[in-house]
Amino acid sequence: MTTPPAPRISPFDAIRQVDEAGSEYWSARDLGKLLTYEHWQDIDAVIQRAMEACERSGNPVPDHFRSAPKVMQGGRWGRYSVSDYHLSRYACYLVVQNADSAKEIVALGQTYFAVQTRRQELGELREAEEARLRVEEREKILVHNRELAAQARLAGHVTARDFAVF
Repeated sequence: MTTPPAPRISPFDAIRQVDEAGSEYWSARDLGKLLTYEHWQDIDAVIQRAMEACERSGNPVPDHFRSAPKVMQGGRWGRYSVSDYHLSRYACYLVVQNADSAKEIVALGQTYFAVQTRRQELGELREAEEARLRVEEREKILVHNRELAAQARLAGHVTARDFAVF
């Protein structure tokens, strides 16, 4: 008997992290390495263009690009700080859209984040629609309960105990 192959995990899912509040994020340094940018300055330039696109689209940049410096071991004093960002899914989408599309991994990332962002949007729309339907059902039940109470009064049930029995 053969075992089914393990599901393939996207390299972008492999570097996804979750903070203490349960929110997902990607480290800009990890994303830069995955996108085969060798130097921080190169991926930082892409991130700056992505931030501009975020701002032009009317989204608050700090909500999607959170500064998160890292402390690294080494250097003259044993430790040093380097720039990094915690990127939201939307920020990652903008980064890969502004990256070098000649790179195969960038093209893969553009597809991945476009699809995942759309799935998230659809999920949020579905949740909003379900909430709207729940409110409508509650309003219908409220109307029916009022009609039932009115019928009970017409039948002569006027005390709370009468209503309970009715």
